[in-house]
Amino acid sequence: MSNYLDAVVKEHNPSKKKIDRAVIWLHGLGASGHDFEPVVPQLGLSDDMAVRFIFPHAPKRPVTVNGGMVMPAWYDILEMSLERKVDIAQIETSAQQINDLIAREVERGVTPEHIVIAGFSQGGAVAYHVALSHPKRLAGLMTLSTYLATDDHIEYSEANKEMPILIEHGSHDPVVPVVLGEQAQQLLSGKGYSVAYHTYPMAHQVCMPQIQNIGKWLNAVLA
Repeated sequence: MSNYLDAVVKEHNPSKKKIDRAVIWLHGLGASGHDFEPVVPQLGLSDDMAVRFIFPHAPKRPVTVNGGMVMPAWYDILEMSLERKVDIAQIETSAQQINDLIAREVERGVTPEHIVIAGFSQGGAVAYHVALSHPKRLAGLMTLSTYLATDDHIEYSEANKEMPILIEHGSHDPVVPVVLGEQAQQLLSGKGYSVAYHTYPMAHQVCMPQIQNIGKWLNAVLA
């Protein structure tokens, strides 16, 4: 029996069917699972779709780049250089906690190929690690305003070589420079993944045109 992460759960199910789709969406540093909860009704998801959104809360831990302040964090960030020196072991631990949430959805009757893994900023780094290494085919991977921190540590899964990947970034992001999103897109495209990459004239945030595009993408990959 796993000790599952606490999470906010929100369902999109206008037709009151049995839930058979899921999106596990990770928040950024210092935030909470409530961060993206308001986005769900704005996505424009199909009315005949029954989707459970799981927004887990990251554990609280000291974060070196914030002077050791304790806050919700998926892992410690050791320095804010472009190389983004991070605590790899903590990313791997957080990834296992997300894999436990995937397993719980499977137990509830949602097959892995109907589960999307998503993450914003720090949560996106964990989402990359989870989805790219997951042993069973997933519906898709969505990463927002983030970076691929663990390329040298991921055991890339053959099962997910065909998985749709959506990478989105703000062109004026002062926290995670847009070049890091571009690097992830180029790295994964070079490995043969199908990557859709979009930028928006914004900072470290999300915007309504982006939310609408995310909804279209989710409608497609969860169809």
